[in-house]
Amino acid sequence: MKLWKMYKHTSFVVKMTIGFVLGILVGIFFGQDAEILEPLGTLLINLLSLIAIPVIFLTVVLAVNKMNVAMLGRMGGKLVLYYIFTTAAAVLIGLALALWINPGENLSLPDTTVDKPDTPSFSEVLLQIVPKNIFAAFSAGDLMAILFIAVIIGVAISSMRFSNDAKMNEYGNLLDTFFTALNEMFYKILTGILLYAPIGVFAISATAFGSQGWSTLESLLKFTAVFYLGIILLWVFVYTTFLKLSGTPVVHFFKQTKEAYTTAFFTSSSIASLPIAISSAKKAGISETTANFALPLGAIFNSDGGALRMGGSLVFAANITNLNLSPTDFLVIVLIGTLLSIGTAGVPAAGLVTLSAVLTMFGLPLEIVALIAGVDVLIGMGGTASNVIGDIIGSAVVDKSEKRRTA
Repeated sequence: MKLWKMYKHTSFVVKMTIGFVLGILVGIFFGQDAEILEPLGTLLINLLSLIAIPVIFLTVVLAVNKMNVAMLGRMGGKLVLYYIFTTAAAVLIGLALALWINPGENLSLPDTTVDKPDTPSFSEVLLQIVPKNIFAAFSAGDLMAILFIAVIIGVAISSMRFSNDAKMNEYGNLLDTFFTALNEMFYKILTGILLYAPIGVFAISATAFGSQGWSTLESLLKFTAVFYLGIILLWVFVYTTFLKLSGTPVVHFFKQTKEAYTTAFFTSSSIASLPIAISSAKKAGISETTANFALPLGAIFNSDGGALRMGGSLVFAANITNLNLSPTDFLVIVLIGTLLSIGTAGVPAAGLVTLSAVLTMFGLPLEIVALIAGVDVLIGMGGTASNVIGDIIGSAVVDKSEKRRTA
């Protein structure tokens, strides 16, 4: 019991870090044999994913329920502008660092054949937003469709709550109470899942490092270094600037949100980390309405980590194939990279879809994707942490803007 109490009251970040480091050591020491631990890691991802979908749905319903249509459009517009700016900045940082450090020199392509994934057209994305069946959307985990359902239900409840009809008003308040209670229930479940999280992280890192080993990672260390240097610059200059401009205390903010970006880093899943991100945002002083609306939206549409990765990956690919990119090419990379990262962030394997589409555009071989897969675990971790903290900062900026407007 003493051991359990000590474990329970130890800092979440400390527990996650210990689990991650121990997992790396076990993975390196036991190699492929460490894959026996894989089910424990899969269990964590499954548990987080289990509550992520209902939490996304409920938080958006509750957020929209408390907003009028004008406020909904205003906040959505501000978030999209923020996503465009930070995504473009991430692509530029990735490009600039890769051009300076030149990763990919003296590397050869693997013999693996990679099939180009289908990039969804605009009409396909639009039609996917409106599902034929509500239950099918939930069972398939179709996030854009779930977001759409949540918005229309939220708007309907809001109109009932503020209706002049007393009966409608009563029903609206009843539904609001019902969804609020459900949301609280899932956060109670999340508290229990977080106690298991360090064990799952231990298993994930042991399996990942055991299967890939250091030999693959060493051969691509330069590319990984470029990516993480880019992550540092993105956080220090872009994210910090946004926080300062919005009048948010930077150090305090990062302290209050550490559970969100560390969970995202260790699990490499923005969607699975979403409930913790929402909780951390509220702890950092972001209003419940803004956090509940902005963070699910960011998890689906925003991908700064993927954009940074793409900028570096294209220079990496060009160096391997000895392709000289012109200044115009770089401009196209920034524009296309920004649009694709935002437009496909909610698509499964979004990073692969985006990178493959741009590689094809420049006539570069898709085998580059297989080569980068050697360090995909390390890159995915940093990229996911950036996506999550970027989303929280976006919600903080919009929240401060809304508060100034009503002051």
